[in-house]
Amino acid sequence: MAILEALKRTSFLIGLSLPVLVAAPAVAQQAKPFIEEARIGVLAHDVPNLWSGWRIETSRPDFNAELIFSPSVNFLGGVIRPALGGTVNSGGGTSKAYVDARWEYQTSLGVFFGLGLGAAVHNGYLTPTSLDHKALGSRVLFHIPAEIGYRFDGGQTLSVYFEHTSNGYTQKYNEGLDSLGVRYGFKF
Repeated sequence: MAILEALKRTSFLIGLSLPVLVAAPAVAQQAKPFIEEARIGVLAHDVPNLWSGWRIETSRPDFNAELIFSPSVNFLGGVIRPALGGTVNSGGGTSKAYVDARWEYQTSLGVFFGLGLGAAVHNGYLTPTSLDHKALGSRVLFHIPAEIGYRFDGGQTLSVYFEHTSNGYTQKYNEGLDSLGVRYGFKF
C-alpha cells in the first residue's frame, strides 16, 4: 500500500511538472523569457543533524520542482529573482509548495551559489498528534533554501540543494524540517 501511495504522489508531481516544463520553452521564445530557469531534483527528507536537529518523519525521498522567473534586481554582485516550487514526499511525509526571493551569485568559472527567503504552505501536522510526523506549528512556514552548483555550457546546472522550513519560533510548536539533495536545471 505504501508503494502505491508513493507512486500516486510521484505521478502527481510529474503530472504537475511536465506541462510547465514542456510549455515553458514556447512561452520563452515568444518574448523575453518570463521563466528564466527550471530545476528538478531528488532530496533526502527530514535529514537529521542539520538545522532542525533530529529525524521523525519518513526517510523516503522528496521530489522537487521549481521555476525561477526572470524579473531580477542586482544585489551584492548577484541577482535576486522570484522562485516558485514544490517538494513532494514519496512516503507520506510532509510535502510543501513555496514562493521565494532567491539571490544567486555566479562566478566566471560557472560555479554558482544561491540563498533565498520565502514562505511555504505544507500538508503536515501542526501539533504533536502523530509519532511519525513533525509538529510544524503553523500551516504557513518560512522557507529558507541554499544551493551551490555548476553551470555547464551557460544553460544547464547541476547542484546540491538544501531547504529548511519552520515557523521561526513564532508558534508553540516548531520542530522544523530539512531536506538535502541534488538538482538539475536548465535555462530557457
